[in-house]
Amino acid sequence: MKEITCKLLVIGAGPGGYVSAIRAGQLGIDTVIVEMAKPGGTCLNIGCIPSKALIHAADDFHRTAAMAAGRNAMGIRAENLAIDFGRTMAWKDGITGRLTMGVAGLLKKAGVKMVVGRARFRDGKTVEVETETGQQVIRAENVVIATGSAPVELPMLPFGGKIISSTGALSLAQVPERLAVVGAGYIGLELGIAFAKLGSKVTIVEALDRILPLYDTQLTQPVAKRLSALGVEVLLGTKVKGMSSNGETLLADAADGEERRVAADKVLVTVGRKPVTEGWGREELELDMDGRYLRIDDQCRTSMRGIYAIGDVTGEPMLAHRAMAQGEMVAEIVSGKRRSWDRRAIPAVCFTDPEIVSVGLSPDEARAAGREVKIGQFPFSANGRAMTLSSEEGFVRVVARADNHLVLGIQGVGAGISELSAAFSIAVEMGARLEDIAGTIHAHPTQSEAFAEAALKTLGHALHV
Repeated sequence: MKEITCKLLVIGAGPGGYVSAIRAGQLGIDTVIVEMAKPGGTCLNIGCIPSKALIHAADDFHRTAAMAAGRNAMGIRAENLAIDFGRTMAWKDGITGRLTMGVAGLLKKAGVKMVVGRARFRDGKTVEVETETGQQVIRAENVVIATGSAPVELPMLPFGGKIISSTGALSLAQVPERLAVVGAGYIGLELGIAFAKLGSKVTIVEALDRILPLYDTQLTQPVAKRLSALGVEVLLGTKVKGMSSNGETLLADAADGEERRVAADKVLVTVGRKPVTEGWGREELELDMDGRYLRIDDQCRTSMRGIYAIGDVTGEPMLAHRAMAQGEMVAEIVSGKRRSWDRRAIPAVCFTDPEIVSVGLSPDEARAAGREVKIGQFPFSANGRAMTLSSEEGFVRVVARADNHLVLGIQGVGAGISELSAAFSIAVEMGARLEDIAGTIHAHPTQSEAFAEAALKTLGHALHV
């Protein structure tokens, strides 16, 4: 094959990689992107998008089931309830297919050349790609490493057969009658709740003494309450040991020393994700590491000149929108623009039931940073729109400096609260003060009013509570 030369080579077409390539193309940079699977990466094809589609389908099915049983205050009834799970999965796959084609189209529109295959560094400026038609050599002035992350596999529960990762859970042919979920982080709870709503008997096994350890207890309490209402059994302080000899039961040790046996048709292991730092020739480079991640500075530069790294391979938080923001920034830096990375306003969203959003500092984090803070919280039980949606569980909380009322962080838990994440992020990013939020007219009746009321509460004069 003829050797390719370019100004920018992006390795990995996940959210960070494809955004970096598209922005570079828009800026007139000669750009090549290499991907061994489909454009869009984990998030689009086997992660964020398909999981949210499944969650939505599960919500609709569960809501309809409640109607069929007459368990709703609105008096709505439905009959002959059933789900064609194969059709549900086909609908989900249709969404990811459309988006994958969309990303490919955007790359082409931006003038980006895509090479399908596995990339491997020869040196800091040269990459060889194993394609279906042979080896392709690419020489680049600048390289972006966007190789992403992969599910962590437990030695005693290797993936295969009934032991599945989140990828396997999103490609099941049928709803498992009994599902054991190992790990009570956001991936385990999002999928565990979805399958519980679809009819699975779900048991969650967590080694720590609480669910969703990245969020404070006040935010996770409504989720714990919902898990109980859905009939999900949660075993905290319980460490898995492996499967029984007949492969029918998950074995674990509880905090009290007793062995717990969980019958399961499928065991979903969600104990975290690891950066993909092997398999692309890292050993041919001199890259500094930050633990298991690639070390980067505030411009996503690695320790080697002309090599950048973005997304999950560079550490927490492993979020698609973090990778996208980094990718866009790197493209602009390569084009000659002055940019630097600021992570203070990255929203974290947990698509459980109810959903959780967190932007900026939590109350404990603000205090740990030596800040004297004012905190205000407004419940959705006092919000008219939440009442009309039968979704009164949860609240919005604002954390601000006590001296000048600068907003340091915003958190919330409630149905559909992910759609308020942009408003929360803008407030922190723009350096809003409590008076800015309280003085902004919020449409009535909407759940967003809880945001303004939380700011008013922090100022000491909430109107509706």
